[in-house]
Order: sequence, then C-alpha cells, then structure tokens
Amino acid sequence: MSHIVVAVDDGVGFLTIDRRERFNSLDVETARDLRAAGLSLSRDPKVRVVVLRASGGVFCSGADLKYIREGGAADDFSYLVPLPGERVAEGRVRGYGAIFKQILEYLHSTISEIRRAAKPWIAAVDGVAAAGGFGLAMACDLVVASDRSSFEWAYAKTGLTGAESSTFFLPKLIGLRRAMQFALMNPRLDARAALEWGLLTAVHPAAELEQAVEKLARELASAPTEALGIAKRLLNQAAGVDRLDHHLDQELEQLAAIADGANFNEGIAAFFEKRPPVFAAK
Repeated sequence: MSHIVVAVDDGVGFLTIDRRERFNSLDVETARDLRAAGLSLSRDPKVRVVVLRASGGVFCSGADLKYIREGGAADDFSYLVPLPGERVAEGRVRGYGAIFKQILEYLHSTISEIRRAAKPWIAAVDGVAAAGGFGLAMACDLVVASDRSSFEWAYAKTGLTGAESSTFFLPKLIGLRRAMQFALMNPRLDARAALEWGLLTAVHPAAELEQAVEKLARELASAPTEALGIAKRLLNQAAGVDRLDHHLDQELEQLAAIADGANFNEGIAAFFEKRPPVFAAK
C-alpha cells in the first residue's frame, strides 16, 4: 500500500505523506512513490501550484531509521544491499550506506524537481520537521507552518552528515553563521523562532493551518503561472540554485560513506536504546 496520497482540485495539487505510524519517515517504497507523485504534479499543466503536506500532526522525520537498521525490505532492490553488519574494513560496516543511498536517490530527485518546477511548491508543515523532513520542507518555494511545529537538524544525533538539500539551502536562507549554529549545535526551533530566523513564510494556529494554506494555494493557482515560473527560475539562477544537483550528489556520497562507519553504528544503536551516543573522534 502506498503511503503517498495525491489529489488535484481546481488547479491545486495536494501531495500528502501518510505514514504516521512511522512519523511520516521514508522507506524506499515511500521515497519512490513520493518522487513519482512529485514529478507527475510538477509536469501536469493542469496543476498550477503544489502543496506538500503530511498526516497526523507530524511533517516528516526523514529516512526511516528502523527500516535502515533492519537492513531494508527484501524486495526493495535487495541486490544492492549487503548483509547488515558485514565487515569490510577495520572500523567500518557495510550496508547502512547502501540503504540510505536507495532512499536518498529518490528523495534528492524529488527535491531537484521541486526546484525545477515552473510553478510554486508550498510546504505545509504541521508538527516535527527533522533531518530529511526539514530538508524537504526547505526545498519548497514557500513554507507555511502551524504554531505547534518544530524544526531540527538532527543528523548529528546519530553521527550523520546533512543531506536532502539541507546543507545547500541553510546558508542561503539564514546566512552562514546561523547555518553553522543550526548544524553544529542542533537547536530545536519552534515555529516562531524558525519564522524569525527566516526559515518560514508564515505561521498559523494549528486549527487554521489547512484553511490558510488552501487560501494561499488558491491565490497562486489564479495567478499567471507562466510568469511565476519564469520569476522562480530567475530567482533560482540569482541564488546559485543551478548548482543544486551537484551539491545533492555530494551530500548523498558523504552521508552514504559516513553511514558505513563505526560512529553511525553507535549513533543508531544509541537512538533505539534511548541512551546518549559515545562517538569516536574519527
């Protein structure tokens, strides 16, 4: 069963991540379906604006760590995935990086399509947006959040580097100094703080979020889509977003490599054992 739900209503495309039992995290199947839905909505001329949202009061927590820890699913391109825990060199373990790579290749393709789309994308964030979920939201053109939302880097908690466009867009959105603070110190920002930092477009009470996002989407759907698409492309060029695909490749390679290391093994074990991790210097 797909955990991605798509609906189109009068020029507005709604793309919903519906995997609340796993905090709307992404396994390979969900990431693959997200990419397919994103490409379809971006390229459908009848869709003039896309709303990306999630169910159950959680936006997205990124890649599904439980799925990754268990080695993925047997039918999810298992020929690419080494046996979990297989030793390949001193201090390194094969398996986790390959599974991350499977998920991130789909997610990075989705993010690239969001930026290339000749129409606005709105992220409607209600609840936690962490790690890949944070990156996915930041890749959208507008980000509207409920007042119960929070935003967190989260990668370093398990010994990972940033991915899903987060290291690309953070310094562009909030400047290098605050981007360093966000990545190195990992504060959890509530919606008001995220708005103040420049990460969000608007904040609304949770009970009013859906109505506010739909009102915004309807306004954009009635605007001149071609002109908005050209303006988006020009702004992307001015901000250097034409380098996004290269940067996404770098994020993917670095995260996959470090996910094969001892520190991620310690980080993911500590995460599920609900204890502080003990990371080595290298």
